Amino acid sequence: MRTLIFGCNGQLGRELSARFRREGEVRGADLPEVDIGDAESVAAVFGRFPSDLVINAAAFTDVEGAEDHIEEAFRVNERGASNIAAAAARAGLPVVYYSTDYVFDGKKDSPYTPEDGVAPLSVYARSKAAGETATRAANPHSFVVRTAWLYGQGGNNFVEKILAAARKRPALKVVEDEVGSPTYAHDLAEATAALCRTDAYGTYHVVNAGSCSRFEFASAIVRLAGLDTPVTACMASEFPTKARRPPYSALSNAEFESVTGSIMRPWEEALEDYLKRRSDT
Repeated sequence: MRTLIFGCNGQLGRELSARFRREGEVRGADLPEVDIGDAESVAAVFGRFPSDLVINAAAFTDVEGAEDHIEEAFRVNERGASNIAAAAARAGLPVVYYSTDYVFDGKKDSPYTPEDGVAPLSVYARSKAAGETATRAANPHSFVVRTAWLYGQGGNNFVEKILAAARKRPALKVVEDEVGSPTYAHDLAEATAALCRTDAYGTYHVVNAGSCSRFEFASAIVRLAGLDTPVTACMASEFPTKARRPPYSALSNAEFESVTGSIMRPWEEALEDYLKRRSDT
C-alpha cells in the first residue's frame, strides 16, 4: 500500500509515517513543500506520488493563537481539509482527517460519542468542526477521527510542558476542572491503521481508554518520570485564557472498537510507555 501523509513532520505525522511504512511505501508532505490551503499546491503533491490512501495530519493547532488568527485557522483547518479530501476523491482514494474533543462544549457528564452534536466554544474548535464538514462533503470515503490531549515524540505538548516545568520550578499548580482523555500519538497511529483496514467510513473517537483531569494527568507525568516536584490542584479561573475550553470532553471509543476489534489501552499505561521510550532515545 502507498500512503500519502500531509503534516508528516508533526508528532502524529511522524508516528503515522513509521506505522504505515510497515504497510508499504510512504510519502510525507509538509511545509514548506506544500501549502494545504492552496488547492494547486495540494494537487501538485498528488501528481508526484500515486497513492492508495491519504492521511491529513496537517492542522493549525495553536488554540490560543487561533483567537487572533481566525482567517489562517480556517484556511488550514477547513479549506486545507477540503482541498486534500477533494483531491483524494478525484483520485478515487479514501482520506483520514483528524479532529478534536474541543468540538464539544463540555456540558455532558459522560463520554462523548460520535453521535453527539458538536458545539465548539473557540475559534480553533470551530475551524476543526468546519474541517470535519468540509472533509465529509468533499469525499464520501472519509474517516473523521476525533482525538484528544495528544502527545508524542517531538511535540510541544502537555506532557513535555509539565516535564520542563517540573524540572525548573519548585512546585506546580494544574487545573482540576478540565477533564479529558489523554492520547499517545503512537497508539493513535496504530488505531488509524486498524480503521483503514476497513471500509466503514464515518466519524470515530479514538483516545486512550479512561479519562482524567489535567491535575491528575500532570501528577501522573511527574510521578512516572521519577520527579518529586509537588503538584497541587487549582481552578481554571486562576489561569484565564483567550480561548474557551470544554470543562469535560472525555471521548468514548466504543464505535471504533466495535468496527475494528481493536481495544485502546488505558491512558496511564500509554503514558508510562511514552516516558520509557522518551528516556531511551
